[in-house]
Amino acid sequence: MKLLKPIFLLAILLLISCNNDDTECCANPEPQANLIVKLKFDPNQERLNNLGQPASIPSGNAAQTPTISRMSANYIEFAPNAFTGLGEGEIIFEGAKTTEGGTEAIDFQDAIFAGNNDVFLSIPLNQIAPGDYNWVRVSLAYQEGDIDLLVNGVDYTGTLASFVGFNTYISSFNLNGSTFTVNENKLQGFWAFEALGFTSQGQAPPGATTVPNPLFDSSPIPQGSCVVTGQFENGLTLTGNETEDVVVTLSFSINNSFEWTEVNTDGKYEPEAGEQVVDMGLRGLIPMVD
Repeated sequence: MKLLKPIFLLAILLLISCNNDDTECCANPEPQANLIVKLKFDPNQERLNNLGQPASIPSGNAAQTPTISRMSANYIEFAPNAFTGLGEGEIIFEGAKTTEGGTEAIDFQDAIFAGNNDVFLSIPLNQIAPGDYNWVRVSLAYQEGDIDLLVNGVDYTGTLASFVGFNTYISSFNLNGSTFTVNENKLQGFWAFEALGFTSQGQAPPGATTVPNPLFDSSPIPQGSCVVTGQFENGLTLTGNETEDVVVTLSFSINNSFEWTEVNTDGKYEPEAGEQVVDMGLRGLIPMVD
């Protein structure tokens, strides 16, 4: 009897400690399976136009492939088929928006960024409806990278910030130590540039930013939305019973994605010669299940 009392007391203490929220001694939760979304910037991926068809560089223009360092998206949707309207599929991500600048706009200060082959998003798979998905739609918001330019016969490399979202509220942002103060909404096509301490900014013409959508006929998108559409190579099936992470890589074509009108036909971007930026849009999307 004397031996049973200590054992009984020990059992009670264990039960009490296991009910304590600060410990997990009695719980062995199963690992949670997640959807992991990565970004990839491919300089060799096919260059497409707004209809998702192969595109060459127009006569009188020139282009180069930038070195993209980071990117941001404001919306990601999985669509079952080619007739699924924008917003009618499975929306897996929506970024922050604000009316601070008047009309609704992407809130740049709360944007999420990712670099090449980096994770942009990770969410539990149990938050996504099971189903067969064949298409992905991504509303791009921002891209930042290096471009080459020629000034007074000297080659330079500078950093370009491209705001490709439909409308973006920007308080301020930094490029290589240079601060740009905006404090207002900027429509798609706003850009800023920095090289060796020199800064400039401007606005591409409305509708100039290429937004590839192979579903143009069956499932169009609003002009100026920058919702790039791409088809899974082999589809994506989610059963709802996944026990391991599912990794989806969104591969964007940056193949000659920075385009300008040429004054001097030398294939080099020369802003001092009056050459104007006409396109900064990404040139295609291929989503892949790793």
